[in-house]
Amino acid sequence: MARNWNGNLTENDVTPEHLWLNRRQIMAGMAGLGLGSIGGTAMAAPSDLTPNDYEAITHYNNFYEFGVGKEDPADYSGKFVTSPWSIEVAGLVDKPGTYALEDILKGKQIEERIYRLRCVEAWSMVIPWNGFPLSALLNQVGVQSGAKYVAFETALKPDEMPGVSRRVLDWPYREGLRLDEAMHPLTLMATGIYGKDLLNQNGAPIRVVVPWKYGFKSAKSIVRITLQEDQPFTSWKDANYREYGFYSNVNPQVSHPRWSQATERVIGSGLIPKRRETEMFNGYGDEVASLYTGMDLKKNY
Repeated sequence: MARNWNGNLTENDVTPEHLWLNRRQIMAGMAGLGLGSIGGTAMAAPSDLTPNDYEAITHYNNFYEFGVGKEDPADYSGKFVTSPWSIEVAGLVDKPGTYALEDILKGKQIEERIYRLRCVEAWSMVIPWNGFPLSALLNQVGVQSGAKYVAFETALKPDEMPGVSRRVLDWPYREGLRLDEAMHPLTLMATGIYGKDLLNQNGAPIRVVVPWKYGFKSAKSIVRITLQEDQPFTSWKDANYREYGFYSNVNPQVSHPRWSQATERVIGSGLIPKRRETEMFNGYGDEVASLYTGMDLKKNY
């Protein structure tokens, strides 16, 4: 059964990927962000966004472990081995340990969710993800009462990730969320796009997706999750705290020091890309604004 998250979304903004649509029919007339198990129907995205197809989603990426160019992840991630895969779960949990991916996925209901993606670089896409709520994994391992944050760590394989030789960041890539953000129903552990397994350039075999935050908050190719009391180290904040805060909620009122965040360039909208006004919390304010009641979102950027 589908659940709607955002009433201003329609299905017309995601380009049908033919292999996906052969198995799923988009129902005309419904609005909203649909959630459901594989085989159900996922609805999609705002009517003023240009559609994004599978080619764009998989060939316009930031994944600096494979290079800083947008096409580098697709061009240079072919040697990245993602099977077998495991994730170490550590810290303030009842069941710490290293879990094989197949054991993590066992019993999880894989849902289809179509989310906006807003990059801190002021461009955007609409992506149909497949995955399960991060909360399902955290509940599985048992979060202890002292935990306030969730830290993520991306794989570091220098022989398979040519971009790490450039030392753009302090590798491995690390990110984090407040516990209530991590447990929010919108926060997804993604395993696929358009009903297909994630490609290496998109964060295979499993990544987190936090749709109301700038894209760099959504760590890819996760190998370690740590529950902890203190705010975790995060790679971009460490690299330049003046430009990349811990929260990094999409906020059109807070400019990046080098560019405005008031509008965004829509990927796939033609030779002269369209721009649209950036929405607070990337359009998910009805769902997540209550997480930040009383906070100064300019100070806590």
